[in-house]
Amino acid sequence: MKIAAVRATPVLIPLEAPYVWAYGVLDGFSKTIVEIETADGAVGIGEAPSHGSAAIIDRWAERLRGRDPIDIAGAELACLPFQRGVQSITEFDLLGAWGGVEMALWDLRGRLWGRPVADLLGGAVRREIPFTDYFSYRLAQDGKGGEASVEAVVDYCLMLREAFGTTFFEGKVSDPDVGANIRLVGALRDALGPDAMIRIDSNQAFSVPTAVRLAPAFEEFGVRNWEDPVAGMEEMARLRPRTAIPFSSHNTDLPKALRLGAPDAIVSNVAGFGGFTRMLRFVSACEEMGVDFWCYSGDSGLGTAAYLHACAAHPHIREPNQSLLRMQPFDVIAEGPLAPRNNVLALPEGPGLGVTLDRDRLAFCARLLVERGAPDKHRDPARPGVHRRMPLV
Repeated sequence: MKIAAVRATPVLIPLEAPYVWAYGVLDGFSKTIVEIETADGAVGIGEAPSHGSAAIIDRWAERLRGRDPIDIAGAELACLPFQRGVQSITEFDLLGAWGGVEMALWDLRGRLWGRPVADLLGGAVRREIPFTDYFSYRLAQDGKGGEASVEAVVDYCLMLREAFGTTFFEGKVSDPDVGANIRLVGALRDALGPDAMIRIDSNQAFSVPTAVRLAPAFEEFGVRNWEDPVAGMEEMARLRPRTAIPFSSHNTDLPKALRLGAPDAIVSNVAGFGGFTRMLRFVSACEEMGVDFWCYSGDSGLGTAAYLHACAAHPHIREPNQSLLRMQPFDVIAEGPLAPRNNVLALPEGPGLGVTLDRDRLAFCARLLVERGAPDKHRDPARPGVHRRMPLV
């Protein structure tokens, strides 16, 4: 059996309403959907982390054609340079593109053997995977969003609890008005009660002195985790003695985290690591060193399915993954859009990733990218043409 074709389709996965974060407004995510087809007509599907991955994967197609799809290591040697020798931003783009290919090869392997990917990774230690629901200030769009005040964000979270059983929440807390951040988290705790999980993300927006001012209130409100409160691990280490709140970061430099004593958790995803194999090796290193790990948000149902299989197969991924799924009205899979209920998503039971690529939905999301272009998450609607800066208060 040989690989006959490799297809890479860039798509836009829009949000129902743009959300506000520290440095702008985000209205969607661009991805590349990968299909690897054998000469016998079997197809494996995956997702790479950017629309820019499509051009890279197209260049690899000739190298992959004619190869044994079960030989993932051999395919990697044909496509991906040795990472220790190419630690640059450009080469990390290659790693993400390879992650989409590797994901599709694992899906194909599972489909050929009639087994879920989680079984091939060693077996499922859990079949219900915890996820948070997300909150943020949002712009209004087509009758959705419009949460522009503390009260509106609280009402949105109460709706999630009532409608979907959500008690795990995570959201953006990075207002230039320092007091507004305290009021938001305090109001959420008062409304949701003492048992709700509240995790917050400040996207490295605050200076260390500002974070020191915020930390006592957040600690009093029982914040479960504070993602990227300040800029970089060194600043996080300076903040560490001032609060007991655990920190997380998207920075995957585990040796530095261990050396500095922060963060307490690393947050990433399957494709960004270069696929299942690399991610699960990394998670095992985190387990050995006592550092938590969970997956971040902003993927189609394909990327989410990959999270589910990875989290099912590795016992160390215990904490809830981030989820913007509730805010995503469109998907490329027939089973989507996926969204948690009572804080969990079930592991798909079918072979491979257990989800089905819908060609009409794929074409729709591909057209959206052509029509709208890639999202500009740094745009500021209040000041068009000018990038936002967080004041060092």
